Amino acid sequence: MSGPRNIRRIMLACGFGLMALPVVAGDLAAPAGVVELFTSQGCSSCPPADAALKKLIDDGKVVALSYHVDYWNYLGWADTLASKDNTARQYAYAKMLGRSGVYTPQAILNGRDHINGADLDGINRRLAEMNEMGKGLAVPVNATVRKDEIDINVGAGSGKANVVVVYFNREQQIDVTKGENSGKKISYWHSVRDIQTIGMWDGKSANFVLPASILNEGDNGGCAVLLQKMKDSETPGAILGATTVMAEKAAN
Repeated sequence: MSGPRNIRRIMLACGFGLMALPVVAGDLAAPAGVVELFTSQGCSSCPPADAALKKLIDDGKVVALSYHVDYWNYLGWADTLASKDNTARQYAYAKMLGRSGVYTPQAILNGRDHINGADLDGINRRLAEMNEMGKGLAVPVNATVRKDEIDINVGAGSGKANVVVVYFNREQQIDVTKGENSGKKISYWHSVRDIQTIGMWDGKSANFVLPASILNEGDNGGCAVLLQKMKDSETPGAILGATTVMAEKAAN
């Protein structure tokens, strides 16, 4: 398996001359948590978890992301949405959690804990417990679209964290013709296609700017902004705040 993700950084000043797509800020002013699902088109246990993630998205109370991993490709179907970077992120979480391996479907909650991704009741219950224990999203993160820019504001808090932007496609339907899910047509939601660290946060209120043209996947694009602590340079930790921004039609 590949090692932890090498997250690419971007220059905030680039790209403003490009034509911007119409976008809207997400309506998760105070999300109940962040759910990162690690899944695979080649895993027979994953479709229930993919459906559970869709329910979380429809409920609108959490930031929900789907990372397709590549280590089941040997079973006869190469996941069309998978990447080595997604697999590396899951292994980095395993390191953070002190685990020797990974599995699918695995849901990482607030960058702090894990649970079977198909256990919708368990996910909601665990997020509620985290909020009660002070392990929820305590730092406000907001994103507002102004003409050709996305203005990101991170509120005040304590500690240091990375400001991470996770780009995803809102919905994709895949006809799986081989492997454990052969013959199924499966809808995947918020499937991650890239991650970039755009800056650092030191506990003080801070602003960041991105070109609106980053949502370059037609009306199917979106991104999440995560305020995430790091255990070390390559190992992610607790998520302190989050929000989403989506292409205008995708938000309807």
